[in-house]
Amino acid sequence: MRRLTFGSVVLVVLAASAGLAVAAGLHNNGRSVKAVAGTFAATGASTKTSTCTTEDGKAVATTYARYTGTAAGDPDLAGAIRIDARSIINTTDDVGTVSGRLRIDVASGRDTTANFEAVYDHGKLAGLASGHAHEPGVRLLANLSAGFTAAGGFSDGKLGATAGGSAVELGPARCKKSPRTPPEKSEARGTVSAVSATSISVAGLTCVVPSDLSQKVTSELKVGDRAEIRCSLTNGQNTLVKFDKKR
Repeated sequence: MRRLTFGSVVLVVLAASAGLAVAAGLHNNGRSVKAVAGTFAATGASTKTSTCTTEDGKAVATTYARYTGTAAGDPDLAGAIRIDARSIINTTDDVGTVSGRLRIDVASGRDTTANFEAVYDHGKLAGLASGHAHEPGVRLLANLSAGFTAAGGFSDGKLGATAGGSAVELGPARCKKSPRTPPEKSEARGTVSAVSATSISVAGLTCVVPSDLSQKVTSELKVGDRAEIRCSLTNGQNTLVKFDKKR
């Protein structure tokens, strides 16, 4: 049926867009990520339904309704719930879509709200909810599932905590920076007791010669010369950083 096929495509695009939006936010800002979960049930408080029969003989019912009930679970998902939804259901094949907005009256006084898109199939819903938790700046992204009838409402509803997926809150946070440890340094001044393209020893201090200094070290220094060397601990080895030949 053309209308339902188009609706399914729109659902997939919207769900993907929501995911990309969250990904973009996560990329551009420091974020905390916390798993949450909740359950809910809501029955019809007011409904308005229109029906039609398509050219291929399918009966389609479109319902605008408000459903009210109770949600439980994590603090941001617990309280009285109100759902304003539109369902478009092919009642001949018992498939369709349900979309709308849910609002949970959280105990803190600021509501958790989310828009959702879901696929309906023989009395069951599966979809995605995206919105904001009651705390300012906290984003909610949740897999949504429930039993559903246009007249009766939502039963056994879940936000996350299902085999189909979880729910998370994304909040502002600063990433903890690892303390920066300054490199360990050593130096020596005295007689060169050994020198090669790979190492040098001066006054009892031996350091690895890096490739970019090998030619200069071997061309300017020899055993018996006086020199000053400065080394830094790199990958567990004293490595030559600088040297000066002394007269």
